[in-house]
Amino acid sequence: MSDGAALLAEVVARIEGLPEPKRESVAAEVLGATHELAWVPNPGPQTQAYFSPADEIFYGGEAGGGKTDLLVGLALTQHRKSLVLRRINREVEGLVSRFEDVIGSRAGWNSQKGKWRLPAGRLIDVGGCQHESDKQGYKGNPHDLIGFDEVSDFTESQYEFIIGWNRSVDKGQRCRVVAAGNPPTKPEGLWVIRRWAAWLDPRHPRPARQGELRWYTTGADGREIEVDGPGPHAIGGETVRARSRTFIRSTLADNPDLADTDYDRTLAALPQEYRDAYRDGRFDRVLRDAPFQCIPSSWALAAQARWTRQPPAGVPMSGIGVDVAQGGADRTVLAPRHDGWFAELTVAEGKSTPTGSEVAALVVANRRDGASIIIDMGGGYGGQALQRLQDNGIACHAFKGAERATSRTSDRKLSFANMRSQAWWKLREALDPDQPGGSPIALPPDRELLADLTAPSYEIGPHGIRVEPKESVVARLGRSTDRGDAVAMSWSQGGRHAASGMAMPVGMRMGRVFKVVLGHGAAKRRPGGG
Repeated sequence: MSDGAALLAEVVARIEGLPEPKRESVAAEVLGATHELAWVPNPGPQTQAYFSPADEIFYGGEAGGGKTDLLVGLALTQHRKSLVLRRINREVEGLVSRFEDVIGSRAGWNSQKGKWRLPAGRLIDVGGCQHESDKQGYKGNPHDLIGFDEVSDFTESQYEFIIGWNRSVDKGQRCRVVAAGNPPTKPEGLWVIRRWAAWLDPRHPRPARQGELRWYTTGADGREIEVDGPGPHAIGGETVRARSRTFIRSTLADNPDLADTDYDRTLAALPQEYRDAYRDGRFDRVLRDAPFQCIPSSWALAAQARWTRQPPAGVPMSGIGVDVAQGGADRTVLAPRHDGWFAELTVAEGKSTPTGSEVAALVVANRRDGASIIIDMGGGYGGQALQRLQDNGIACHAFKGAERATSRTSDRKLSFANMRSQAWWKLREALDPDQPGGSPIALPPDRELLADLTAPSYEIGPHGIRVEPKESVVARLGRSTDRGDAVAMSWSQGGRHAASGMAMPVGMRMGRVFKVVLGHGAAKRRPGGG
């Protein structure tokens, strides 16, 4: 808790201990002293969030905890240039109405530009970001406060893109990002739990307390890393400073404007999954399946619950699905499996695998027991890696999702529109807990993998089952579903061990790596050759 929040909490505690007449007198004095303020925070979590020194705050949990009001209050009292967003454009009017309630009128509001100009040069932009590309509209427009109302409705790429302009040219003006929201109710929102994992994920190795500051920056490999304090830190030959982050839980009981109403009864009447998210603020029970979702969330979660750190004894590696990225912002992902047990995914930034040689070397370094290799050929990125492996005598399967399917559903009733649909549906069938003997699949507890697997939908048409094209899923999520695709491909081929049960000796394996990296011809040179 910050010094300001701690002091206010101490004052509130002392006031609550006063006799009734004296307490009423103090209350009257406070109201008189603050009547000119546009907004004051409620005691408790809202005050803690208001005074928190964090650069990036997630204020959320239960519905009715005053999340929207925190954004409104900060914009009206602490910041000179603010941007407050909701994902759906038609819901922006609700934000405008709340600002109007607090301000007392719409004086200074320009509905065409979505701007509110207030006295003393205060400017508030209010808008939506309904489509992934709408984020470009906020490019290059700095704001010292950027607020997201129901942050889990936004895609991760929208959030990260927009907060890049959280800055100010006004000397001494504090800058911050405030993400307000409830637990996500769709797989697309799971990135929120990952970003604030220290507070929300019970499996985090270093769990954080509510309101505790943690510091984050970008590592030399382009991934986010946690560091000790604001810095400066020497990373990749550069000196950088980190930004602080925290989570503060909001509760209905802490909001006197709603706590004394029947709102809690309204929340209690919601369906179970919404009660978990909105009434109880449960971040561990938040997935609600979309209509015609290909892989049910409960099936994927059960597979992750079955996972162990080591594969079953005596079961060799049988397949590796490879989703290729050569350069760019995407990642190359390998999904190795030992029959039904999947190892933790190997993930490499696209810039570290710029050509097929690097991808092939990564595959060889991680392959064991002659496992089948299945490489995604979508977009043409896997061709070089496939050729490099084949040049070195390593058999591979070229996975082409658009090709004609070769199988039917397990009950033989339906065909598939293409190979992508077949691969994903076969993984769905293998995850079904009601099949004889239960599901054989065990998946690593990877939240991004969970989001990927539960994202695609399906439909049944004249050509059979069609799973949502990857391009459509990527457009909706704002990122590539490379982890889910690698797992689906890994399951699609080589269902059993492909060679002998003996692992390749380390020396031989590293020889293969060097051969693949240097090229097919390099292996023919004699030692010391030119």
